[in-house]
Amino acid sequence: MSNNSNAALLEFVLRLGDNNLILGHRLSEWCSNGPFLEEDIALSNIALDYLGQTRILYTYAGTLEGGKTEDFYAYERFEHEFTNALITELPNGDYAHSIARQLYYSVFADLLLTELMKSKDATLSGYAAKAIKETAYHLRHATDWTLRLGDGTEESHQRMQKAIDDLFMYTGDMFATTEKEKSLVAAGIAPDVPALKAAWTKKVESVLKEATLTMPDAATWQMQGSRTNRHTEHIGYIIAEMQYVTRAYPGNKW
Repeated sequence: MSNNSNAALLEFVLRLGDNNLILGHRLSEWCSNGPFLEEDIALSNIALDYLGQTRILYTYAGTLEGGKTEDFYAYERFEHEFTNALITELPNGDYAHSIARQLYYSVFADLLLTELMKSKDATLSGYAAKAIKETAYHLRHATDWTLRLGDGTEESHQRMQKAIDDLFMYTGDMFATTEKEKSLVAAGIAPDVPALKAAWTKKVESVLKEATLTMPDAATWQMQGSRTNRHTEHIGYIIAEMQYVTRAYPGNKW
């Protein structure tokens, strides 16, 4: 593989890993704070799924970049070096906001992994085949709760609609791509992520309709930046909390 191809693949793998790590960290914040015990456990398990997926991807990134470890990618990079989609780093908000974020992202991840299973890269296709089984549950969980809140009480409906509306402007960033990534698409290694948008819109709209919720206007202005290392203010707080011990005691083995 040429140096340019290797750099493009590394960028793509880290994007996938960063999405999982940051969203998994956000969901872990619900541990002991869920609305009831079963949901406390459910969200904690989903967070663990994301962390397990992160380890696979960061380990692969290490083989592409001269033996760096998964801990390096999680604990030794600065916030501007992360390329996770902006929606994954947003604060949890109330439960409706977390569910709306999870619905938006899980539909995206399900579509992405379905295409990634066709990758000519054996490591990526193998990762996708494993991860999609977990993502199917994530999507089912988010869908069930969207229906429950959207078609529940007047207050739950209002909260869910507000969450759907508030977070919609961050969804376009999930489909952002780079020139390097386009070379991977041409080589059959990575899926054409922007091309997934139509199927994503159709699926989300279907769920929202069943939940008696309204799909936001497609013309809504969209936040961008994660693919050019520009993030919301929230990423710095996540990284500071996540990396504190490692940076306080550099070089220690755990």
